[in-house]
Amino acid sequence: MKFLYVTTVSNTINAFLVPHIKMLIDKGHQVDIACNITTELNPLIDEMGCKVHHVEFSRNPFSINNILAYKKIKKIINRENYSIIHTHTPNASAIVRLACRKNKKIKIVYTAHGFHFYKGAPLKNWLIFFPVEFWLSKFTDTIITINQEDYIRAKHLLRPNKVEYMPGVGVDIRKIHDVKVDKLRKIKEIGLPEDAFILLSVGELNRNKNHEVIIKSLARLKDSRVHYVICGSGNLKTKLENLAKKLDVSAKVHLLGHRSDIYEFYKIANVFVFPSFREGLSVALMEAMACGLPVVCSDIRGNRDLISHNNGGYLIKPNDIDGFCEAINAVIRGEARNFGKYNKNIVKKFETNSVLEKLEGIYSKVCETLEV
Repeated sequence: MKFLYVTTVSNTINAFLVPHIKMLIDKGHQVDIACNITTELNPLIDEMGCKVHHVEFSRNPFSINNILAYKKIKKIINRENYSIIHTHTPNASAIVRLACRKNKKIKIVYTAHGFHFYKGAPLKNWLIFFPVEFWLSKFTDTIITINQEDYIRAKHLLRPNKVEYMPGVGVDIRKIHDVKVDKLRKIKEIGLPEDAFILLSVGELNRNKNHEVIIKSLARLKDSRVHYVICGSGNLKTKLENLAKKLDVSAKVHLLGHRSDIYEFYKIANVFVFPSFREGLSVALMEAMACGLPVVCSDIRGNRDLISHNNGGYLIKPNDIDGFCEAINAVIRGEARNFGKYNKNIVKKFETNSVLEKLEGIYSKVCETLEV
């Protein structure tokens, strides 16, 4: 059978979807890829024999590039005779479903990594994104959701042929466990004192990731050992640096940019802090859990699927500076001693093999509806 995987940008393929594609190819299917190649694709994609279509999708829904992308992806779909198109990320998924709305032979599977219309979302999100998704859902054979809030919302408010729940995109627990690190060497490498108590965040430096609230909490903590390490790049770097300087904690905030050694940082951290305003189901959070870290995170959709308050971590309202401060202090005092073990056990059901088994079952149901 011939599949097409579509994402807005290539990094989504690299970060999440290579194991999914490999599973299909190992079972004898052909898998092609369409995306905007903004970063070089994982070499495995070429090794597995995937045909790659460069399509100029834009993350900005109002970009003229999306009109060009619509025309190009429609030509590709009409030419290549795909049986199933599995699409990810909002813009590419909207464009693909528009392009296929009159094609009854192709089955469209859409994985929603987090609807923009969520509990507590701004009213404009509901006014803009919900009507679009409601209309497009009727051209969708299966919507896959990766958290329980989105699953319930899709079941009750949208109208695809089928809604499925899948526990995320998968986390490679074995690979994480196999990583070894010399903690003292790593700490010295990034210029921290040997007795540093490390708060770790992993994610792009943007407003949604909400790193500001942890920097503000850090300024209120009285323990001089506490340092905040952020692995990720983005356009808010200067703003975060200026905030740390203003609050006189510059020496305790370490913006390390994009790192290829993320697993080593999980292994040296004392607690994972994750104060986002919006998430679908975070791979970074699952990786931290797999490393046995206690978690202090925002009380939002997705995070609640993973973290049990007062068991694996603390769930705090995203803007609650005092709440984050107190939760971090609780970890420092030793009150989260068993959280890491709890998280290691919970995250097993989100492991890659479990996700691939579920995905295979979803594809089997879709295949049953294909016209012969």
